[in-house]
Parts: sequence; C-alpha cells; structure tokens
Amino acid sequence: MTGLDDLVGHDLGRRVVTYSEKDAILYALCVGADPADLPLVYERDLHVLPTFGLGLGLWAVEAAGALGRYDRLRSLHAKQSLVVRGPLPPAGALEMHGRITAVWDKGTAAMIEITVESDHLEATYSIYAPGAGGWGGERGPATPRVEPSPPTYGDEVTIAPDLPALYRLTGDLHPVHIDPEVARQYGFDRPILHGLCTLGIAARMVAGWVEARPWELTALQARFAAPVQPGDQMTVTARPADGGTEFEAHTDGTTVLSGGLARF
Repeated sequence: MTGLDDLVGHDLGRRVVTYSEKDAILYALCVGADPADLPLVYERDLHVLPTFGLGLGLWAVEAAGALGRYDRLRSLHAKQSLVVRGPLPPAGALEMHGRITAVWDKGTAAMIEITVESDHLEATYSIYAPGAGGWGGERGPATPRVEPSPPTYGDEVTIAPDLPALYRLTGDLHPVHIDPEVARQYGFDRPILHGLCTLGIAARMVAGWVEARPWELTALQARFAAPVQPGDQMTVTARPADGGTEFEAHTDGTTVLSGGLARF
C-alpha cells in the first residue's frame, strides 16, 4: 500500500488573511464573552482572543485536503495546539505560512499534522483521516494514560442551539456544522458544534479560574474526543499542573475535550 510519508515537509504556501474588529468581536461572543467584557467586545481598546487565530489558519487544512491524498470529506479534526508569539492586532492582515509537519500511520487511519505560522502564532492542526492508514509507517508518539487528579475548578455552560450557525460566520464553513445531510454522512444525527469553538469556550473559562486575562494566553493544546451538540450542557473542569492548567470537558458523561493544557 502506498503511504503518505512523502507528504511530510510539503509546503502548503503562504496566505495573507485579513480580519476586522467585527470578526474578532463576533468570535469572542461565540465563545462566551459577556457584553460586559468590554476589552473583548468593544472597539475601544479591543483585545483579540489568541484562539481566534486558530480559525485564521484553517486555509492550510483545506489546502492539505485539496492534495487529494486522503478523503477530506471524511477527515476529522482530532487535536489542536497553539503557541502564541505575540498579541493579535484588533484588525489587520496576517501573512501565514503552512506546511505538513508529520504523518502517522494509525492502522485503519492516518494522522496528518499541519502547522501554520505567522509573526503572532504557531498552530498545529492534527487531522484524522479514516481509511488512509495501514501502509506500515510510524504510528507516532503514544499518549500515556494518566488518571487525572480531582478538579480544582469547574462550571457548566449551555451550548445555544444556534451557536454552530453563528460560529460559522467566524470563517469555519465546514458543512457538517450546518447541513443535516452532511452531518448524517459523518454519523451524527444533526449538525455539531465546531471543535475550535468548544476549545475557545474552555480556554476562556480556564482564564477566569486562574485569574488571568483571556488574551494573555501563551500556549494551548487539547484533543477533540467527541462532538458537542447544540443544546448540550457542557461541563468544563480544570486543575493546576506543572507549567500550566490542565482541563477537560464533558457532556452527559461523555468526554469531549481531553488532555487540555493552557498557559497564561
């Protein structure tokens, strides 16, 4: 079987991505900012949430899928990491560079890691591609299973029924979040919430618990363990850890975010 190893190092090109203050404010509201959080929702002295930048880099994920080496319509966003290099301006044009940095053979699937860099951030999107594995390539680093200690912080948030439709306006237009037929093709009974929206909500909540300003995030990572449905009651829990704050999220007993770590 022909593998995907040759994709490692593939240059996905450069892209200048523009956004406005309205885009940054819409994003902040989608991930739960309160209208009273003026630094996040008011043009005067606006601070952009670092996780907003993750949506700006999705063009590289689309570019990797367009290579035709795996079925991008069946692929899923499995894991996300972010390193913040500097604050995002309230509005502007970011020059971004994308490349495929790793490919792992998971047996029945492949994991493709796509890294996007700019002066402001480095983001790595781990994309799970069913049916693309099994060529005998490296499986990749194993994630040790560690029983988490009891959480120090925790709270619940209700996912509004219209949140997937609203979050699409921030730039993530995948039809699985709006089209019931596409959602059924993925095995879901209805459109699901964007994983990056779920992650953005959790990161903002963690900031409040550790008494940090949410725009002071310096690094973030998490695995998307299961989808979140509109109307779900999501519980986010966290605890202090070496070098940051560990967190996870659950809906009705199902883990939806795992292995979360945030640094401020």
